[in-house]
Amino acid sequence: MTGLTDHLRRRIALEGPLTVARYMEECLGNPHHGYYMTRDPLGAAGDFTTAPEVSQMFGELLGLWAAVTWQAMGEPGEIHLIELGPGRGTLMADALRAAAGVPAFRAAIRVHLVEMSPVLRAKQAETLAALHPNLAPDWWNDLSQVPDGPAIVLANEFFDALPVRQFQRGPDGWRERLVVWDQTGGKDGNGAFAFALSGVAPKTPLIPPPLDAAPDGAMVEICPAGLRKAHTLAARLAEQGGAALIIDYGHDRSAPGETLQAVKDHAYADVLARPGEADLTTHVDFQQLAATAIQAGAAAHGPVGQGDFLKVLGIAERAAALAANADERQQAEISAAFDRLTGEDKGGMGRLFRVLALQHPGLPAPIGF
Repeated sequence: MTGLTDHLRRRIALEGPLTVARYMEECLGNPHHGYYMTRDPLGAAGDFTTAPEVSQMFGELLGLWAAVTWQAMGEPGEIHLIELGPGRGTLMADALRAAAGVPAFRAAIRVHLVEMSPVLRAKQAETLAALHPNLAPDWWNDLSQVPDGPAIVLANEFFDALPVRQFQRGPDGWRERLVVWDQTGGKDGNGAFAFALSGVAPKTPLIPPPLDAAPDGAMVEICPAGLRKAHTLAARLAEQGGAALIIDYGHDRSAPGETLQAVKDHAYADVLARPGEADLTTHVDFQQLAATAIQAGAAAHGPVGQGDFLKVLGIAERAAALAANADERQQAEISAAFDRLTGEDKGGMGRLFRVLALQHPGLPAPIGF
């Protein structure tokens, strides 16, 4: 059992079954035992690898996208460059290095990192330590805390880790999926976490019309936290100016289906086994994010595939430039990274990962869309 197991058992005993969202919140963000609060999960020695860790090309191209967007905004003298869920700080470091090619943009940048993990904050500080003092980041727990002003926001694999509620359709209506403690469950019969269904839930506005018509037996996932953050982000862009890139795996249109998954040591794991020791994520519903952003006053563009997006930004040309000064082994690594970031076959991120842009409605269509 994990340290979090006893805590969750006591909570269930005192409060009753947990929603899937509450379970995810505890597993990922519990101050003492939460997955993100206690470790660096990235890279070969961790549990998963994100695009910035695959190649410097990813962050560099996003940095140039930010510079072009700043120019389209009229080149404000100060721009907040914000990253949500910045991992080890690799994406931001690569983006700022590329931004050096546009000196006026780099001089205008104020860097902000929205990160709840003390472990990852330390990694980010280490990664960004060599930057010019004017680019030293400020850390925040939530986007709402970042100072006012025009902003460019990057969110790579941020929304997929936000907690979802799950509902299953039955002949008598929707029931919410819950996490309970089964006293006799588990391989040894000494107890285990299990899923159960609530009584019939009242009709809830959480379930949008495209999903409310799902057939009996269908499961739907709703991410209230993600929609709240999308609304906060979009309202800021609409009121104060700026743009955002949201890059994640997910689906363009709202659809029923269960996507909750656990990843440990670069392999899928049991969602309910050993809470706090595996990453928990779900596919992002980009239709709902875009609709929420539009309701908040922002314009939405996309989503488009990550592969197509990066190709428009010039990843092929950047790969060729890097390869020109590389040895044979490095050339093979650059080619493999290009295929990983843009490929659509198994293991490729080009189609599965989607890119959504949100921005002030007065701006022209962003590059890549």
